[in-house]
Amino acid sequence: MKSQQLRQLLDSLSLDEKIGQLVQLSGEFYQAQNIATGPQKSLGITQNLVDLSGSVLNVTGAEQVKRVQEEHLKKSKHPIPLLFMADIIYGYHTVYPIPLGIGATWDPKLVEEAYHNTADEASASGVDVTFAPMLDLVRDPRWGRVLESTGEDAMLNSHFARAMVNGLQKDLPNGRGLAACIKHFAGYGAAEGGREYNSADISLSNLKQNYLPAYRAAVDAGAKMVMASLSTLNGVPGTGDQWLIDDMLRKQWGFDGVVISDYASIQELVDHGFARDREDAARLAITAGVDIDMKSPCYANGLKQLLNQGRISEEKINQAVWRVLSLKNDLGLFENPFRGASIERESHSILSSDKRAVARKMSQEAIVLLKNEDEVLPLAKQSNKKIAVIGPYSDEADLIGLWAVHADSNDTVTLADGIKEKLNDSYYSISKGTDILRDKKFFDQFGTAEESVKRSISSNEEEIKQRQKSLKNAAKADIIIFACGEHPLQSSEAGSRVLLRLPQNQVDLFNELVELQKPIITIVFSGRPLVLTDLVSKSSALLQAWFPGTEGGHALADILFGDYNPSGRLSMSMPYIEGQLPMHYDHLSTGRSEETSQHNSRFVSRYVDSPSKPLFPFGFGLSYGELVYSKLVMERSQLKLGETVESYVTINNIGNYNRYEVVQIYFHDDVASVAQPVKRLVDFKRVFIKAGETKQVKFSIPINQLGFYDRKGNYQLEPGTFTFFAGSDSMAMLSEQVELIQ
Repeated sequence: MKSQQLRQLLDSLSLDEKIGQLVQLSGEFYQAQNIATGPQKSLGITQNLVDLSGSVLNVTGAEQVKRVQEEHLKKSKHPIPLLFMADIIYGYHTVYPIPLGIGATWDPKLVEEAYHNTADEASASGVDVTFAPMLDLVRDPRWGRVLESTGEDAMLNSHFARAMVNGLQKDLPNGRGLAACIKHFAGYGAAEGGREYNSADISLSNLKQNYLPAYRAAVDAGAKMVMASLSTLNGVPGTGDQWLIDDMLRKQWGFDGVVISDYASIQELVDHGFARDREDAARLAITAGVDIDMKSPCYANGLKQLLNQGRISEEKINQAVWRVLSLKNDLGLFENPFRGASIERESHSILSSDKRAVARKMSQEAIVLLKNEDEVLPLAKQSNKKIAVIGPYSDEADLIGLWAVHADSNDTVTLADGIKEKLNDSYYSISKGTDILRDKKFFDQFGTAEESVKRSISSNEEEIKQRQKSLKNAAKADIIIFACGEHPLQSSEAGSRVLLRLPQNQVDLFNELVELQKPIITIVFSGRPLVLTDLVSKSSALLQAWFPGTEGGHALADILFGDYNPSGRLSMSMPYIEGQLPMHYDHLSTGRSEETSQHNSRFVSRYVDSPSKPLFPFGFGLSYGELVYSKLVMERSQLKLGETVESYVTINNIGNYNRYEVVQIYFHDDVASVAQPVKRLVDFKRVFIKAGETKQVKFSIPINQLGFYDRKGNYQLEPGTFTFFAGSDSMAMLSEQVELIQ
């Protein structure tokens, strides 16, 4: 539809029709099945507004979407198609590793391909918009939603933000793409205490330096929609923050797309004490620039009243409706209300072999090898050594995490499945040993059905039998693979935890296996960095698998038996103990650094009962073989504004394995008017290097990228010296200086 026709359509709408376009409801309002992601209850809105609503939440499937769309259009005086939106965070039916695992790939090109595949799958099922990517920078793994983030670094997150948006929206014009809705704008990842839905308090310089860049990168990449955060930032709820949405997002950044609330978050402005009542909440949200009210009655019941009272203008409503209609027009819905929805496409697009292949590759790259003592890995396929695969994740299909809500874990390749394809069955045994979690109270708090609890928690008799079987298998084996981790319900949204440990029943089983004094290869499945301090010291090898997705079992077996050399590198620091949290590698310099202070060792920035440093730092990860960083060379020692820092890093693969290496470049502004982080990632490259090969890796870094935001939020780049660091993680030691001159 041409712009003039769209404007005529807007002008022809009644006030009720306009308000309807700003209301999003879930499937039960349309007699449709939907994935419930929040409280299901009556909103108290009229049937007329239901019939006029503009978008639907979490209704998927080509047949169902077409039926709902057809019935909706029949009721409409002006046949404006519905928008179908869904939570598709890291895969639709073909599930990739959780985003924190995706971050560990350091491979934006592969991520773009994966999200392109996701868009192809979901659009075939009738989805128009996905609530992804989540771009909240995270520094506290107590917060369950670190699962949905790509990590703790602004620059790395920005690379992934662009890749995800580009992948999702690549095929929008031909109906095979998804409009990306980036979230949660902004700062939700800094929730105090790592507690879900909690407030965030972030200085302006910190906000602009660290928390906003990934959002800005996604907006610049053309993201069609932004979701406002349901939490408060510096005392103001994101859903009612006019400075954040209208001033910054729209006016400063030039975003002209749709802004949507989070689930019921406009109504929650009342609970924040920010609005007097629902009507006042509607006023604050529409004034701030929120276009769509997701699953609350505030716009449906409040906007007309506000207009009649003169508390808002019709122009404000018209602007919001125009943005919603423009998105529908961009998606081609007026010409084809069903867009990409096709039962035939679903049949050959979903879980296709090529999509599984990309998922397998992504999982391979996401898995991080944290320890490999005496090169116990990789395991030999042709060997007389017997392997006992033990633990609750040894043959567990639920490897997709809590937020792959549209997928079926029955489509998942388990660890046991992967191992069976590598070995003759006479050389391995597989036993569960214990449940993932044996705490009934934990399940009860979520209202889990009794039958589901029984499936999750074995009887005491069965638990004893499983443990005895595992110990017997371990006693006969030469090598033990221990597959452990947290329960999917322990992470993701509403999964905040204060103790980031394995469940005690798993710890007890692990310690019994340790007593057998055999090599133990520990594989950890989780939605966050856990405290693995004890496991590290007692394991011969340690793999962080995250929730690795549909092809997780294949990827793990590929790594265990040397068909893939692990290349994952942490995108979030792993704590030594919870008391260190929150933590991040790019912390500010302090006047009493533990490393450089001249003070007595007591009077420095440290803990008296724990190391200050993480167990494993940001950027860390091992591969098979050995690689040496031998030289960092800066092409010039002095530069001016607008010029580029050219540098070369020499790496030598002195091992016997071909491998990928993530070469990382960090910098420090040596003297600045605002204290600066000890290091900041400024560039990286994922490089393939053969055994015995030496490579020189070139980096070209615009010097304008070395600035910082001051306390007033202004970007500054000051003359002086900058120290660059090169290496395999954020503890990189090779260093050289350059000087920025006037």
